[in-house]
Amino acid sequence: MNGQDRKARRARLLLIALGVVVVAALAGGALTAFSLLDGGGSPTGKPKPSDSSKPNPGSSTPPRDAMTPDKAKKIVLIPGTKQQGGVSRGFPFTGNGGISAVVNFWEEYAFMDDRAAREQLKAVASPDATGYIEEQVTEVRKLREGVGLPPSGGAPAGITFTTSVNAACATSIGTSGKVMQIWLAYDQYATKADGGADRNPLKGEEIDFIIKWQDGDWKLTNEPKYRKQRTFPASYFPDSTVASTDGWRQVRHADY
Repeated sequence: MNGQDRKARRARLLLIALGVVVVAALAGGALTAFSLLDGGGSPTGKPKPSDSSKPNPGSSTPPRDAMTPDKAKKIVLIPGTKQQGGVSRGFPFTGNGGISAVVNFWEEYAFMDDRAAREQLKAVASPDATGYIEEQVTEVRKLREGVGLPPSGGAPAGITFTTSVNAACATSIGTSGKVMQIWLAYDQYATKADGGADRNPLKGEEIDFIIKWQDGDWKLTNEPKYRKQRTFPASYFPDSTVASTDGWRQVRHADY
């Protein structure tokens, strides 16, 4: 799936929740949404599992003893120790701590509220991520305008959005353990103002983040020296042996 397709789908999710008729421009991907840490488009060079034109590496039945994300041990997410700027913080300096920080941020991110998003980004962005906060806030405002809302404001009353991360794929950048790239596979749902469930949610979406250990916590960064070292694993499917080999593991939220 290309970047314009993904933008159109996210805008469509919002339009459905708002009860707005989808205009013809949406089908052409004219509406602008956002993709964190990628300047407004989805990561390039990575096939999307929701694209029917791509072969599904997990579509055929794997050998009974072959490892898949669905069979492997789950990542149990660690809760943060505090809230800052409307987002969970205080995750440990471990691989699981980094994954937990990213999953919590993405599930809590206020992608429809530019003011709340700014406060969250202030809490999680590295001081070295030049221009990053303004870029992401601008994308939130573009998304709002794309669905007919004022550029600044909160989510419409009575509408809620839920992001649910299903799996993560983490790799180290360098050898210090202080910088990681983390891919997430997630679904996104909307609940309309009348209480009706979203009949056309975003499913099987993927996005990656780069984080580094800084000032006693994990911080999001977009520094070019790290971005040029990004890697692109196979798309996530729960029954895919290829996804398992590339490092995808399902996540489980702890009972807290």
